[in-house]
Amino acid sequence: MSQLSYMEKLLDGVEVEWKLLGEVYKFQYGMGNTIPTTGGEYPVYGSNGIVGTHNEFNSEDSPVIGHIGAYAGIVNWGKGKHFVTYNGVICKLIGKFVNSRYAYHFLLKQDFYSIAKSASHPFISYAELNKVLIPIPCPDNPEKSLAIQAEIVRILDAFTAMTAELTAELTAELNMRKKQYNYYRDQLLSFEEGDVEWKALGKIAEINTGQKPSEILDTEAEFDYINAGTTRSGYCALSNCEGDTVTTPSRGQGGIGFVGYQNKSFWLGPLCYKIRSIDNKALINKYLFYILQSKNQLLLGLKKEGGVPAVNKSDLAKLEVPVPSITEQERIVEILDKFDMLTTSIKEGLPREIELRRKQYEYYRDLLLSFPKSHSDEAA
Repeated sequence: MSQLSYMEKLLDGVEVEWKLLGEVYKFQYGMGNTIPTTGGEYPVYGSNGIVGTHNEFNSEDSPVIGHIGAYAGIVNWGKGKHFVTYNGVICKLIGKFVNSRYAYHFLLKQDFYSIAKSASHPFISYAELNKVLIPIPCPDNPEKSLAIQAEIVRILDAFTAMTAELTAELTAELNMRKKQYNYYRDQLLSFEEGDVEWKALGKIAEINTGQKPSEILDTEAEFDYINAGTTRSGYCALSNCEGDTVTTPSRGQGGIGFVGYQNKSFWLGPLCYKIRSIDNKALINKYLFYILQSKNQLLLGLKKEGGVPAVNKSDLAKLEVPVPSITEQERIVEILDKFDMLTTSIKEGLPREIELRRKQYEYYRDLLLSFPKSHSDEAA
């Protein structure tokens, strides 16, 4: 059944009126710039969900919208009595013609963050929230309107519960797979003394840092920009490093000890080391990635504290790693690549299943809340 025919059947020919969100909710910023530390029976909501508990409440069974900072625009459901800090917006229902849970599902569709993103410090005002339009079915018959809304809520809540249950099961399975991966990785990379030759990293691999590119792009471009940290730092139109390369931050907060593997050309920044085998016939780069990843505690042990945490190249070069035969390296890489695909790739394995569940919910939510324009009477 198409989206239009499904909605026409559910609405049964009734009119749909689009109202301003300001006619549905009275918005009010929460209280306090810090998380309450008193503790208590009521959950505390900040800009992105529950952050603690408190002995007071200032909202009940309603959406909470993050309005400031990195989580501006995030929508959560405040179940029961709860306390909202200043980082969240309290949504007080004033329109008796609206099911608050129906409005909540509609709020989840909105891209509030794009409204605030242009600001130096993201912030969503009452005015921006008030002018959003929400569809109200059968506005001249409140009883029927609420019944239609309740049916939509029933479907979406059931799907939400099913999605949450499946996601929890898949997440538990994924965590178990990760533990299995770590176990087998450690087993494969644990060598008895005398079984393999241990060599200083600087003797078998080149270690260099990059440089700052002429331009760092926010939008996706051909090459990733890899610098300090555990994720890409942006995009570049050019590259200065080929793929099949191991990377690890050289300095910065939070990234020291992380080991990455770049399988395609990228731009290497000034706060990151690239580590590549000097002789691919003696040392496989992907094997080097796995061995260094398993030894991240040793990398952390090389960190020099001070103004900015850093790992000196000379210390990194002295790190000794086991180097088995090339045949054994290939076998280890083949096994660990399969585990890695099942545990970390968003395109394969369990993470992909979790993402599909989320997309299914979003599909049905959009299906139920995208009202036919022929039935709408948009508010100006």
